[in-house]
Amino acid sequence: MKRKPDLETPGYDVARTRKILAEAEMAELELAKIHGQLVQTEEVCKAWEEVLRNMKAKLLGMPSKVAPTILGETSVAAIKVLLDNAVEECLNELANYQPTIDAAKTLGGSTKDSGDDLMSEASSEVKRRPVGRPRKTARLAEL
Repeated sequence: MKRKPDLETPGYDVARTRKILAEAEMAELELAKIHGQLVQTEEVCKAWEEVLRNMKAKLLGMPSKVAPTILGETSVAAIKVLLDNAVEECLNELANYQPTIDAAKTLGGSTKDSGDDLMSEASSEVKRRPVGRPRKTARLAEL
């Protein structure tokens, strides 16, 4: 005789409650991602890397940009003003910099995991031809 699982035990209720809470939390996270309130950490890291690379390029390019203007100056005050202006211009450019964030990855997860691209490529290559043996009506029409 088979023994039925005891649904009245506290272990079952605890496990079921944990499962329901986990599913609800996952649904809330997915909803937050859809509303743009949640971003994957790897996307944030990539955006920050891009910002820092751009900042490094601007700072490294500043001496070659400013050197020709400083060359003719003899007073320290005038050189300071030129350097201040160059730094301020660099900071203003960086303040307006917008890193690129892939919205598809942010909203729908990784594009590598989704087969949408593969399906659209495959469906564009489909050639419509009859498959299998010809119907009896088609053979009768030929006679």
